[in-house]
Amino acid sequence: MTRSIELFYDFRSPYSYLAFTQLREMGVDLVLRPMQVLKLMEAVGNVPTTLTCAAKGRYARTDLARWAQRYGFALNPSDMRANDGDACSRAVLAAESPADAATVTQALYSACWSEAKALATKDDILAVIAAAATGINVDVDAIARRIDAPETIAQLDANTREAVERGVFGSPTMFVGDAMFFGNDRLDFVREHLAQLEQAA
Repeated sequence: MTRSIELFYDFRSPYSYLAFTQLREMGVDLVLRPMQVLKLMEAVGNVPTTLTCAAKGRYARTDLARWAQRYGFALNPSDMRANDGDACSRAVLAAESPADAATVTQALYSACWSEAKALATKDDILAVIAAAATGINVDVDAIARRIDAPETIAQLDANTREAVERGVFGSPTMFVGDAMFFGNDRLDFVREHLAQLEQAA
């Protein structure tokens, strides 16, 4: 039986990129739930301390480099303050299938955190998706039509509200059923939980 993991994430979060790369290798049904992490944090009273605390921000850069080395990919970030993280999330929601959404997520995460590519405009975002979609049949034109559609904007808002209601306070947050796990460094607990479910089945 293939288990499902819901991933609530934001492209502004490099730790979500780390988690995404590993979750894709777990053999699970990965349900992608992009959200607006800054709005969520404001709603629940959390603070982005890597931005507000210079010492933690410096440490986070070193920590991210260690994780990226462990997972075997480059860490070469662009300026996320200049990037349109919400438009990236809407591009995922505009994809036609879960497989396409995963392709879009991988392409955009790689672009902004491994390849230092600017994602400041929709044209930037669509160009990255188009390059990644070559030979994979992702309908980039459909994503372009839907990225600013009212229903896509509403879905991103709805994901953020649902995250708040379910107790999410940051990105990445993963759910296996009702069990919640926060952070890339909790993936071992996710694996253990999945193993326990398999044993109990």
